[in-house]
Amino acid sequence: MARISALVVCVSLLLTSGCGRLHRQAHETVYVSARQMYLKDRVAAVSNRVGEVVNGQQLEVLEHGRRFLRVKTDKNEIGWIEERAVIDSKAYDAFAHMGTEHKQDPVVATGMLRDDIYLHISPGRNTDRFYLLPENDKVQLLVRASVPKAAPGEPIEPKKHPVRPPANALKSGSTSKQAPAAKSGSSTPANARDLGDVAKAEEPEVPMEDWWLIRDGQGRTGWLLSSRVDVDVPDEIGQYAEGQRIVGAYVLTHVNDAEADVPNHQVPEYVTALSPPKSGLPFDFDQIRVFTWSVKHHRYETAFRVRPIQGFLPVKVLTQPGQSGTEPVFSFRISGSPNVSVDPDTGITKPVNPRTITYVMRDNLVRRIGPDMAAIPTSHVPGEKSKSGAAGKKRRR
Repeated sequence: MARISALVVCVSLLLTSGCGRLHRQAHETVYVSARQMYLKDRVAAVSNRVGEVVNGQQLEVLEHGRRFLRVKTDKNEIGWIEERAVIDSKAYDAFAHMGTEHKQDPVVATGMLRDDIYLHISPGRNTDRFYLLPENDKVQLLVRASVPKAAPGEPIEPKKHPVRPPANALKSGSTSKQAPAAKSGSSTPANARDLGDVAKAEEPEVPMEDWWLIRDGQGRTGWLLSSRVDVDVPDEIGQYAEGQRIVGAYVLTHVNDAEADVPNHQVPEYVTALSPPKSGLPFDFDQIRVFTWSVKHHRYETAFRVRPIQGFLPVKVLTQPGQSGTEPVFSFRISGSPNVSVDPDTGITKPVNPRTITYVMRDNLVRRIGPDMAAIPTSHVPGEKSKSGAAGKKRRR
Protein backbone atom coordinates (compact mmCIF):
# COMPACT_ATOMS: atom_id res chain seq x y z
CA MET A 1 0.00 0.00 0.00
CA ALA A 2 2.83 2.34 0.85
CA ARG A 3 4.42 1.60 -2.53
CA ILE A 4 1.19 2.48 -4.33
CA SER A 5 0.90 5.76 -2.43
CA ALA A 6 4.49 6.64 -3.27
CA LEU A 7 3.83 5.85 -6.95
CA VAL A 8 0.78 8.11 -6.98
CA VAL A 9 2.78 10.93 -5.44
CA CYS A 10 5.54 10.52 -8.05
CA VAL A 11 3.06 10.55 -10.92
CA SER A 12 1.42 13.67 -9.51
CA LEU A 13 4.76 15.42 -9.24
CA LEU A 14 5.66 14.46 -12.80
CA LEU A 15 2.35 15.75 -14.14
CA THR A 16 2.70 18.97 -12.18
CA SER A 17 6.22 19.44 -13.43
CA GLY A 18 5.14 18.69 -16.98
CA CYS A 19 2.28 21.17 -16.82
CA GLY A 20 4.66 23.79 -15.50
CA ARG A 21 6.98 23.24 -18.43
CA LEU A 22 4.06 23.43 -20.89
CA HIS A 23 2.93 26.66 -19.26
CA ARG A 24 6.38 28.16 -19.59
CA GLN A 25 6.48 27.17 -23.27
CA ALA A 26 3.51 29.44 -24.07
CA HIS A 27 5.16 32.42 -25.76
CA GLU A 28 4.25 36.02 -26.41
CA THR A 29 4.04 37.23 -30.01
CA VAL A 30 4.61 40.70 -31.43
CA TYR A 31 4.62 42.10 -34.97
CA VAL A 32 7.02 44.58 -36.56
CA SER A 33 5.34 47.93 -37.21
CA ALA A 34 8.48 49.77 -38.35
CA ARG A 35 9.53 49.79 -41.98
CA GLN A 36 12.58 47.72 -41.11
CA MET A 37 14.76 47.22 -38.05
CA TYR A 38 17.98 45.43 -37.11
CA LEU A 39 18.13 43.03 -34.19
CA LYS A 40 21.07 43.76 -31.88
CA ASP A 41 23.03 41.27 -29.78
CA ARG A 42 22.88 43.55 -26.74
CA VAL A 43 21.21 46.74 -25.46
CA ALA A 44 24.22 49.02 -25.45
CA ALA A 45 25.71 51.97 -27.28
CA VAL A 46 27.99 49.55 -29.10
CA SER A 47 26.32 46.39 -30.40
CA ASN A 48 26.33 44.00 -33.33
CA ARG A 49 23.56 43.29 -35.80
CA VAL A 50 22.27 39.74 -35.64
CA GLY A 51 19.33 39.96 -38.02
CA GLU A 52 16.95 42.20 -39.96
CA VAL A 53 13.15 42.33 -39.66
CA VAL A 54 10.57 44.15 -41.78
CA ASN A 55 7.05 45.55 -41.47
CA GLY A 56 4.44 42.93 -40.61
CA GLN A 57 6.92 40.22 -39.56
CA GLN A 58 5.98 38.02 -36.61
CA LEU A 59 8.41 37.68 -33.69
CA GLU A 60 8.48 35.57 -30.54
CA VAL A 61 9.24 37.46 -27.33
CA LEU A 62 11.88 35.82 -25.14
CA GLU A 63 12.56 38.56 -22.60
CA HIS A 64 11.37 42.02 -21.61
CA GLY A 65 13.82 44.81 -20.94
CA ARG A 66 13.50 48.52 -20.40
CA ARG A 67 12.07 49.84 -23.70
CA PHE A 68 13.52 46.79 -25.50
CA LEU A 69 12.41 43.23 -26.20
CA ARG A 70 14.55 40.19 -26.78
CA VAL A 71 12.92 38.34 -29.67
CA LYS A 72 13.38 35.39 -32.00
CA THR A 73 12.50 35.27 -35.69
CA ASP A 74 11.19 32.31 -37.68
CA LYS A 75 14.81 31.83 -38.83
CA ASN A 76 15.89 31.42 -35.18
CA GLU A 77 17.68 34.78 -35.20
CA ILE A 78 17.72 36.12 -31.64
CA GLY A 79 18.32 39.72 -30.70
CA TRP A 80 16.98 42.90 -29.10
CA ILE A 81 14.51 45.32 -30.71
CA GLU A 82 12.96 48.57 -29.53
CA GLU A 83 9.51 48.08 -28.06
CA ARG A 84 8.11 51.04 -30.00
CA ALA A 85 8.94 49.27 -33.28
CA VAL A 86 6.38 46.49 -32.71
CA ILE A 87 2.71 46.03 -31.86
CA ASP A 88 1.32 43.33 -29.59
CA SER A 89 -1.12 40.56 -30.47
CA LYS A 90 -4.09 42.59 -29.25
CA ALA A 91 -3.36 45.43 -31.69
CA TYR A 92 -2.63 42.95 -34.47
CA ASP A 93 -5.97 41.22 -33.88
CA ALA A 94 -7.71 44.60 -33.97
CA PHE A 95 -6.30 45.30 -37.45
CA ALA A 96 -7.24 41.79 -38.60
CA HIS A 97 -10.77 42.27 -37.27
CA MET A 98 -11.06 45.60 -39.06
CA GLY A 99 -10.16 43.92 -42.36
CA THR A 100 -12.82 41.26 -41.82
CA GLU A 101 -15.44 43.75 -40.65
CA HIS A 102 -15.06 45.98 -43.72
CA LYS A 103 -14.33 43.26 -46.28
CA GLN A 104 -17.67 43.76 -48.06
CA ASP A 105 -18.00 47.54 -47.61
CA PRO A 106 -18.92 49.38 -50.82
CA VAL A 107 -16.17 51.41 -52.48
CA VAL A 108 -17.05 55.12 -52.72
CA ALA A 109 -13.95 56.06 -54.74
CA THR A 110 -10.47 54.85 -55.62
CA GLY A 111 -7.18 56.62 -55.21
CA MET A 112 -3.39 56.45 -55.27
CA LEU A 113 -1.00 57.05 -52.37
CA ARG A 114 1.30 60.04 -52.66
CA ASP A 115 4.09 58.36 -50.67
CA ASP A 116 4.75 55.52 -48.25
CA ILE A 117 2.20 55.70 -45.46
CA TYR A 118 1.06 53.73 -42.41
CA LEU A 119 -2.50 52.59 -41.80
CA HIS A 120 -3.92 53.53 -38.40
CA ILE A 121 -6.42 51.57 -36.31
CA SER A 122 -8.61 54.69 -35.99
CA PRO A 123 -8.47 58.30 -37.26
CA GLY A 124 -5.73 60.30 -35.55
CA ARG A 125 -1.99 60.78 -35.93
CA ASN A 126 -1.22 59.26 -32.53
CA THR A 127 -3.34 56.12 -32.78
CA ASP A 128 -1.83 52.65 -33.24
CA ARG A 129 -0.40 52.04 -36.71
CA PHE A 130 0.79 48.88 -38.38
CA TYR A 131 0.62 48.22 -42.12
CA LEU A 132 3.02 50.28 -44.22
CA LEU A 133 1.70 50.82 -47.74
CA PRO A 134 4.07 51.81 -50.57
CA GLU A 135 4.00 54.96 -52.65
CA ASN A 136 1.68 54.86 -55.71
CA ASP A 137 -0.26 51.94 -54.25
CA LYS A 138 -3.87 51.83 -55.48
CA VAL A 139 -6.42 51.83 -52.66
CA GLN A 140 -10.19 51.75 -52.27
CA LEU A 141 -11.81 54.53 -50.23
CA LEU A 142 -14.62 53.34 -47.97
CA VAL A 143 -15.69 56.15 -45.62
CA ARG A 144 -14.54 59.64 -44.56
CA ALA A 145 -14.13 60.89 -41.00
CA SER A 146 -13.01 64.16 -39.38
CA VAL A 147 -11.15 64.48 -36.08
CA PRO A 148 -9.35 67.29 -34.25
CA LYS A 149 -5.80 67.78 -35.41
CA ALA A 150 -3.44 66.86 -32.59
CA ALA A 151 0.14 67.90 -32.09
CA PRO A 152 2.74 65.10 -32.01
CA GLY A 153 2.41 63.18 -28.75
CA GLU A 154 -0.94 64.74 -27.90
CA PRO A 155 -3.77 62.20 -27.44
CA ILE A 156 -6.79 62.39 -29.73
CA GLU A 157 -10.05 62.94 -27.86
CA PRO A 158 -12.82 63.36 -30.45
CA LYS A 159 -15.53 63.18 -27.77
CA LYS A 160 -14.45 66.59 -26.50
CA HIS A 161 -14.39 68.22 -29.94
CA PRO A 162 -17.39 67.06 -32.02
CA VAL A 163 -18.03 68.57 -35.43
CA ARG A 164 -20.61 71.29 -35.07
CA PRO A 165 -23.78 71.09 -37.20
CA PRO A 166 -23.95 73.31 -40.30
CA ALA A 167 -24.96 76.91 -39.73
CA ASN A 168 -23.60 79.38 -42.32
CA ALA A 169 -23.65 79.03 -46.09
CA LEU A 170 -20.37 77.97 -47.65
CA LYS A 171 -18.48 80.36 -49.83
CA SER A 172 -17.50 79.20 -53.29
CA GLY A 173 -13.86 78.42 -53.94
CA SER A 174 -11.77 80.51 -56.29
CA THR A 175 -12.11 79.70 -59.98
CA SER A 176 -9.04 78.10 -61.49
CA LYS A 177 -10.54 77.31 -64.91
CA GLN A 178 -14.05 77.63 -66.27
CA ALA A 179 -15.58 74.62 -68.00
CA PRO A 180 -16.18 75.30 -71.72
CA ALA A 181 -19.87 74.54 -71.51
CA ALA A 182 -20.60 76.53 -68.37
CA LYS A 183 -20.07 80.08 -69.62
CA SER A 184 -23.30 81.34 -68.11
CA GLY A 185 -22.58 79.73 -64.74
CA SER A 186 -24.38 76.98 -62.89
CA SER A 187 -27.94 77.05 -61.68
CA THR A 188 -29.26 76.56 -58.18
CA PRO A 189 -32.88 75.41 -57.75
CA ALA A 190 -35.14 78.09 -56.30
CA ASN A 191 -36.31 75.53 -53.76
CA ALA A 192 -32.84 74.17 -53.08
CA ARG A 193 -33.86 73.28 -49.54
CA ASP A 194 -36.03 70.50 -50.99
CA LEU A 195 -32.75 68.86 -52.00
CA GLY A 196 -31.76 68.84 -48.39
CA ASP A 197 -30.87 72.03 -46.59
CA VAL A 198 -28.34 74.07 -48.50
CA ALA A 199 -24.83 72.89 -47.66
CA LYS A 200 -23.60 74.99 -44.77
CA ALA A 201 -20.79 74.88 -42.26
CA GLU A 202 -19.04 77.00 -39.69
CA GLU A 203 -15.35 76.99 -39.12
CA PRO A 204 -14.70 74.21 -36.56
CA GLU A 205 -13.98 75.21 -32.98
CA VAL A 206 -10.62 73.44 -33.23
CA PRO A 207 -8.46 72.66 -36.28
CA MET A 208 -9.76 69.52 -37.97
CA GLU A 209 -8.34 67.01 -40.43
CA ASP A 210 -10.01 64.45 -42.67
CA TRP A 211 -9.19 60.75 -42.73
CA TRP A 212 -10.21 57.93 -45.07
CA LEU A 213 -10.90 54.34 -44.15
CA ILE A 214 -9.23 52.45 -47.00
CA ARG A 215 -8.68 48.92 -48.24
CA ASP A 216 -5.73 47.88 -50.40
CA GLY A 217 -5.37 45.09 -52.96
CA GLN A 218 -4.38 42.61 -50.25
CA GLY A 219 -7.43 43.37 -48.15
CA ARG A 220 -5.44 45.31 -45.54
CA THR A 221 -7.72 47.91 -43.99
CA GLY A 222 -7.06 51.01 -41.92
CA TRP A 223 -7.24 54.79 -41.70
CA LEU A 224 -4.97 57.30 -43.40
CA LEU A 225 -4.87 61.07 -43.80
CA SER A 226 -6.95 62.25 -46.76
CA SER A 227 -4.13 64.59 -47.78
CA ARG A 228 -1.89 61.58 -48.43
CA VAL A 229 -4.08 60.03 -51.13
CA ASP A 230 -5.18 61.40 -54.51
CA VAL A 231 -8.67 60.44 -55.61
CA ASP A 232 -8.71 58.97 -59.12
CA VAL A 233 -10.01 61.74 -61.39
CA PRO A 234 -9.37 61.89 -65.16
CA ASP A 235 -7.21 64.89 -66.05
CA GLU A 236 -9.69 65.85 -68.76
CA ILE A 237 -12.33 66.76 -66.17
CA GLY A 238 -10.06 67.40 -63.19
CA GLN A 239 -8.91 70.64 -64.82
CA TYR A 240 -12.43 72.01 -64.45
CA ALA A 241 -12.68 71.59 -60.67
CA GLU A 242 -12.84 75.40 -60.30
CA GLY A 243 -11.01 75.44 -56.99
CA GLN A 244 -13.17 72.67 -55.54
CA ARG A 245 -12.09 69.18 -54.52
CA ILE A 246 -13.41 66.28 -56.59
CA VAL A 247 -14.15 63.50 -54.10
CA GLY A 248 -15.47 61.03 -56.65
CA ALA A 249 -15.72 60.60 -60.44
CA TYR A 250 -17.90 57.83 -61.87
CA VAL A 251 -18.43 56.69 -65.45
CA LEU A 252 -22.07 57.08 -66.49
CA THR A 253 -21.86 55.90 -70.09
CA HIS A 254 -19.72 56.12 -73.24
CA VAL A 255 -20.18 58.04 -76.48
CA ASN A 256 -18.60 57.21 -79.83
CA ASP A 257 -16.31 59.84 -81.33
CA ALA A 258 -14.34 58.65 -84.35
CA GLU A 259 -11.79 61.43 -83.83
CA ALA A 260 -11.23 60.82 -80.14
CA ASP A 261 -7.88 59.29 -79.19
CA VAL A 262 -9.29 56.71 -76.75
CA PRO A 263 -9.69 52.92 -76.96
CA ASN A 264 -12.29 52.00 -79.61
CA HIS A 265 -13.15 55.71 -79.81
CA GLN A 266 -15.50 55.25 -76.84
CA VAL A 267 -15.27 58.38 -74.70
CA PRO A 268 -16.50 58.05 -71.08
CA GLU A 269 -18.97 60.54 -69.62
CA TYR A 270 -18.89 61.23 -65.89
CA VAL A 271 -20.91 62.22 -62.87
CA THR A 272 -18.71 63.87 -60.24
CA ALA A 273 -19.09 64.86 -56.58
CA LEU A 274 -17.24 67.97 -55.39
CA SER A 275 -16.65 69.66 -52.05
CA PRO A 276 -14.87 72.80 -50.82
CA PRO A 277 -11.15 72.27 -50.07
CA LYS A 278 -11.72 72.25 -46.31
CA SER A 279 -11.49 69.66 -43.56
CA GLY A 280 -14.09 68.90 -40.93
CA LEU A 281 -17.15 69.62 -43.07
CA PRO A 282 -20.38 67.92 -41.90
CA PHE A 283 -20.99 66.40 -45.36
CA ASP A 284 -18.99 64.60 -48.05
CA PHE A 285 -19.83 66.91 -50.97
CA ASP A 286 -21.94 69.98 -51.74
CA GLN A 287 -22.13 69.73 -55.52
CA ILE A 288 -22.98 67.16 -58.21
CA ARG A 289 -21.79 67.83 -61.74
CA VAL A 290 -22.23 65.78 -64.93
CA PHE A 291 -19.69 66.03 -67.75
CA THR A 292 -20.79 64.92 -71.23
CA TRP A 293 -18.70 64.73 -74.38
CA SER A 294 -19.34 67.05 -77.33
CA VAL A 295 -18.77 65.13 -80.56
CA LYS A 296 -18.86 68.43 -82.46
CA HIS A 297 -16.21 70.20 -80.36
CA HIS A 298 -14.37 67.07 -79.11
CA ARG A 299 -14.35 68.23 -75.52
CA TYR A 300 -16.12 67.79 -72.22
CA GLU A 301 -19.04 70.04 -71.37
CA THR A 302 -21.10 70.52 -68.24
CA ALA A 303 -24.54 69.09 -68.94
CA PHE A 304 -25.89 69.27 -65.39
CA ARG A 305 -24.97 70.72 -62.03
CA VAL A 306 -26.81 71.04 -58.75
CA ARG A 307 -25.52 72.96 -55.72
CA PRO A 308 -25.37 73.65 -52.86
CA ILE A 309 -26.48 70.45 -51.17
CA GLN A 310 -25.49 68.35 -48.18
CA GLY A 311 -24.46 65.17 -49.98
CA PHE A 312 -23.10 61.91 -48.60
CA LEU A 313 -21.15 59.15 -50.34
CA PRO A 314 -21.49 56.78 -52.07
CA VAL A 315 -22.73 57.97 -55.45
CA LYS A 316 -24.29 54.93 -57.07
CA VAL A 317 -24.39 54.39 -60.85
CA LEU A 318 -26.56 51.83 -62.59
CA THR A 319 -28.70 51.43 -65.71
CA GLN A 320 -32.39 51.01 -66.43
CA PRO A 321 -34.41 50.15 -69.55
CA GLY A 322 -35.13 53.14 -71.79
CA GLN A 323 -36.87 53.90 -75.07
CA SER A 324 -33.71 53.25 -77.09
CA GLY A 325 -32.09 50.57 -74.95
CA THR A 326 -30.57 51.14 -71.53
CA GLU A 327 -30.01 54.54 -69.96
CA PRO A 328 -27.62 55.50 -67.14
CA VAL A 329 -28.99 56.35 -63.71
CA PHE A 330 -27.18 57.76 -60.68
CA SER A 331 -28.28 58.36 -57.10
CA PHE A 332 -26.86 59.73 -53.86
CA ARG A 333 -27.94 60.54 -50.33
CA ILE A 334 -28.67 64.00 -49.02
CA SER A 335 -29.53 65.30 -45.60
CA GLY A 336 -33.21 66.13 -45.20
CA SER A 337 -32.36 68.52 -42.34
CA PRO A 338 -29.35 70.49 -41.08
CA ASN A 339 -28.78 67.93 -38.33
CA VAL A 340 -26.00 65.39 -38.64
CA SER A 341 -24.79 62.59 -36.38
CA VAL A 342 -21.09 62.41 -35.50
CA ASP A 343 -19.63 59.18 -34.14
CA PRO A 344 -17.64 60.29 -31.05
CA ASP A 345 -15.08 57.51 -31.47
CA THR A 346 -14.32 57.71 -35.20
CA GLY A 347 -15.54 61.16 -36.29
CA ILE A 348 -17.70 59.65 -39.07
CA THR A 349 -20.54 62.03 -40.00
CA LYS A 350 -23.93 60.72 -41.08
CA PRO A 351 -27.20 62.49 -41.91
CA VAL A 352 -29.88 62.21 -39.24
CA ASN A 353 -32.71 62.29 -41.78
CA PRO A 354 -31.20 60.91 -45.03
CA ARG A 355 -32.97 60.89 -48.38
CA THR A 356 -31.90 59.27 -51.62
CA ILE A 357 -32.46 61.18 -54.85
CA THR A 358 -32.07 59.71 -58.32
CA TYR A 359 -31.38 61.15 -61.77
CA VAL A 360 -31.44 59.62 -65.25
CA MET A 361 -29.42 60.81 -68.26
CA ARG A 362 -31.12 60.59 -71.65
CA ASP A 363 -28.71 61.58 -74.42
CA ASN A 364 -27.02 64.32 -72.40
CA LEU A 365 -30.11 65.66 -70.65
CA VAL A 366 -30.24 64.87 -66.93
CA ARG A 367 -33.64 64.60 -65.29
CA ARG A 368 -34.85 63.89 -61.78
CA ILE A 369 -36.81 60.65 -61.36
CA GLY A 370 -38.48 58.96 -58.44
CA PRO A 371 -41.72 59.12 -56.49
CA ASP A 372 -41.14 62.70 -55.30
CA MET A 373 -39.58 64.08 -58.48
CA ALA A 374 -42.27 66.74 -58.82
CA ALA A 375 -41.03 68.43 -55.64
CA ILE A 376 -37.63 69.22 -57.15
CA PRO A 377 -37.10 70.74 -60.61
CA THR A 378 -34.28 69.47 -62.80
CA SER A 379 -31.25 71.72 -62.53
CA HIS A 380 -29.40 72.26 -65.80
CA VAL A 381 -26.72 74.71 -66.75
CA PRO A 382 -28.53 77.72 -68.28
CA GLY A 383 -28.12 77.96 -72.04
CA GLU A 384 -27.00 74.34 -72.40
CA LYS A 385 -30.35 72.65 -72.95
CA SER A 386 -30.83 73.41 -76.63
CA LYS A 387 -27.13 73.14 -77.38
CA SER A 388 -26.83 69.81 -75.61
CA GLY A 389 -30.01 68.52 -77.19
CA ALA A 390 -28.73 69.29 -80.68
CA ALA A 391 -25.43 67.61 -79.93
CA GLY A 392 -27.17 64.58 -78.50
CA LYS A 393 -29.02 63.90 -81.74
CA LYS A 394 -25.73 63.66 -83.63
CA ARG A 395 -24.16 61.19 -81.22
CA ARG A 396 -23.95 57.49 -81.76
CA ARG A 397 -23.92 55.35 -78.66
